[in-house]
Amino acid sequence: MKPEEINKINPTNASMDYIKSIEDQIIDKQASKLFEDLKWIQLEGISRNNTDLFPIVFTGKGEKILLLHGFDSCFLEYRRLTPFLKKNNKLIIPDLYGFGFCPRSNSNKYGFKYLMKHLNSILNNLAENKPIGIIGASMGGALALELARQNPKKINKLLLLSPAGLGGKNPKIPWPLNHLGAFFLGQPFVRRGLCRQAFADPKKSVGPAEEQIASIHLKVPGWQSSLAEFAAEGGVSNCGIPKPTQPLKIISGKYDRIIPKDEKNNTSSIYGKNIQIATNSGHLPHLEEPKLVAEVWEKFK
Repeated sequence: MKPEEINKINPTNASMDYIKSIEDQIIDKQASKLFEDLKWIQLEGISRNNTDLFPIVFTGKGEKILLLHGFDSCFLEYRRLTPFLKKNNKLIIPDLYGFGFCPRSNSNKYGFKYLMKHLNSILNNLAENKPIGIIGASMGGALALELARQNPKKINKLLLLSPAGLGGKNPKIPWPLNHLGAFFLGQPFVRRGLCRQAFADPKKSVGPAEEQIASIHLKVPGWQSSLAEFAAEGGVSNCGIPKPTQPLKIISGKYDRIIPKDEKNNTSSIYGKNIQIATNSGHLPHLEEPKLVAEVWEKFK
């Protein structure tokens, strides 16, 4: 959809309608269950009116955990971890601002500061008066660190899963390269390749269900334009320091082929004693070894 067409419809309704159109086509049963727990929430300071709503999954009972997905992904990333954690915890799983099934408008701005504004609104609206835990995967790990630094009294512990964006400094991608990059990222052969690269053993782990979910949000109106603007703003990087004051653990996949070696070394130099290796995982320990991730969380004080 062209940018000038996005504002001709209500972006929230467009996202809701798209989800309705695909719900009965979902292959993965755990993903279907998360769709059943999806709510559309008005967020103070983010929603422009009472029809401007944002997708958040709520499931389980107990201590609250905020779960943040990775770059160009959605809440479905946590489909396999959710059954293990929701027995003793209330899970709050939003789509990050400008990603997943979030409604897009060409009057909105996208980038790191807008992601943080959105997450702070969720935290302020939903955490109430008791500190909560936070789990962040890949780029979501970098965002978790920054959110914890900004809210030391509202977040009590962090678990990062193959975190990305902790070091370095991403360049701002100028027009038209940002749009060309987003277009390229949307090509089916690129999606399939990245999906396979993310798993330790793609022959064993990647099938039609995984490939479907890796691309399922691409037809949300405004996907390409919001991703291009995110790239133009420089994405997310250099979030590793200073260390947050809260207790923190990191699970990194032994066979992670997504995180560059120099970034892995940088993370290890800062957080070495906090890192545990998931020996059967690539970039996605919460999908490849969800039981291990849940056990680490439950034992982590």
